[in-house]
Amino acid sequence: MRKKKVKALVLLSGGLDSILAAELLKRQGIKVVGLSFKSYFFDSQKAEEAAKLLKIPLKVVDFSKEHLKLVKNPKFGYGKSLNPCIDCHILMLKKAKEILKKEKFDFVATGEVLFERPMSQNPKALKLVEKESSLKDLLLRPLSAKLLPKTIPEKKGLVDREKLLDICGRSRKIQLELAKKWKIKSFPTPAGGCLLTDLEFGKRLKALFKINPKANGNDIETLKVGRHFIFSGVKFIIGRNEKENQKLKILARKGDLLIELKNYPGPTTLIRRYKKERKLEKIIEKGKKLTKFYSTKARNKRNVEFLVLKVL
Repeated sequence: MRKKKVKALVLLSGGLDSILAAELLKRQGIKVVGLSFKSYFFDSQKAEEAAKLLKIPLKVVDFSKEHLKLVKNPKFGYGKSLNPCIDCHILMLKKAKEILKKEKFDFVATGEVLFERPMSQNPKALKLVEKESSLKDLLLRPLSAKLLPKTIPEKKGLVDREKLLDICGRSRKIQLELAKKWKIKSFPTPAGGCLLTDLEFGKRLKALFKINPKANGNDIETLKVGRHFIFSGVKFIIGRNEKENQKLKILARKGDLLIELKNYPGPTTLIRRYKKERKLEKIIEKGKKLTKFYSTKARNKRNVEFLVLKVL
């Protein structure tokens, strides 16, 4: 008989694996609290939806600035794009460890599945993450626990190991069967969620870091909007619709230039100078040409007038 209610802090992405891991522990009578993170590259929306589905409380940690610093220089490198998945997971678990100590949780759990992601969920990577996050023996992976060494909560009887699972590999057949059995109908597909895994976004980010290694959150937000061109250390961002035009105006900061057409409908162009050696007149001329080109109404006209605004 347990003397106190066992408390588990579960990293909740909102994906099926993390939902099942949380539900699996709930079914053992464990008090489960979800933990999600927000950064410039992903949000907590899916986790919030999952927490409502599971009927559990959710803690959301915004670690945008710290995460951006990590993305610029990851200790364990990148995946296919500019996604430092192992470093990112370690950072999340370090934050989880802080909460565990402060709020007296018994252990931390994740929805990781052995070999589901060959590069970041193999035995070596799982051990590395555990070691680097200082959560040795306090990090439980309920979906693959029977294939992994016993953790402290299992040894102490806080968790019944026999009721944990032994899922391995990339097939999601068992997870989908469990979801059906437990009537979990609402969950997102495994792909997506983090912009860093998107190859095109990764190219934009890499180009940004090249011309501005000190890029901040505002710089990152501009990558999510419009068409991007870089000429000699100057970035031109051209809105593709009215929504993006308005977004660029909001993102414009001191020293930026905004160009619009006066007498034809068309895009807003934001010009940001990371290197200021080039003559301003030439930069504005280039911006005008791009703005005119991406206006189907003005492209072949001669009487085009421009509005050029320098943000103060």
